[in-house]
Amino acid sequence: MPEGDTVWNTARVLERALTGSRLTGSDFRVPRLATTDLTGWTVTGCASRGKHLLLRFEAPDRARATLHSHLRMDGTWRTYAPGERWTARPAHLIRAVLRAPVATAVGYHLHDLELVPTAEEDRLVGHLGPDLLGPDWDADEAVRRLATHPDEHIGVALLDQRNLAGIGNLYKCEVLFLRGIHPRTPVRDVPDLAGLVTLAQRLLAANRGRWTQSSTGSLRRGQTSYVYGRRAQPCRRCGTAIRKEELGERVTYWCPTCQPGAG
Repeated sequence: MPEGDTVWNTARVLERALTGSRLTGSDFRVPRLATTDLTGWTVTGCASRGKHLLLRFEAPDRARATLHSHLRMDGTWRTYAPGERWTARPAHLIRAVLRAPVATAVGYHLHDLELVPTAEEDRLVGHLGPDLLGPDWDADEAVRRLATHPDEHIGVALLDQRNLAGIGNLYKCEVLFLRGIHPRTPVRDVPDLAGLVTLAQRLLAANRGRWTQSSTGSLRRGQTSYVYGRRAQPCRRCGTAIRKEELGERVTYWCPTCQPGAG
């Protein structure tokens, strides 16, 4: 699931593969970038901001630009050795190709793909709240932003990237289970917002650097989550059947015994 930790990992993969390399070719398969050619540009780095990916370049004339992409639910970047077959997804899902002497980066099913001057990155990500895996992480600021919407369901507020950046549906469900909070609880009724966001940050940080996302401590298939993706299966704590429903245009999972209350 492309959440903050997945995007952070992806940034590290691209950074290791491309930083310092001069591109030998580029191919963008989206209308707004169809005529863009970054051949000769040097990759200077890659960073993540919540769920946003920022790949930075310097042109031969020293101009600096950033390629912004969002993975949403189904996007991914993969890197390949020169001459290696691109096998991650069908070719019709490719949105961007960046060729360098040492590696080729291929972006599949990318969203919000845009090239902007690096000095204008804030236009794309400046609205985001504190990044749970970034140097700007500030639990107090995240709590302050959440508290400005006291009537909103906490399950919706946690997904609002303007409050805190990086939490997706998986971590939303898991952190609410671990804190015993029903996803429809109004923000004003959450007893310890600071404890909630601190735990969320710890969960993402614990999974940073690996592709298997686990909130249980187990990396074994089928044992990595408490409630997410486990509709009708027994709760790992109490045995009650896990429930699933729509909340704020996203599905949510919870245990009606361990997370009593609203709904």
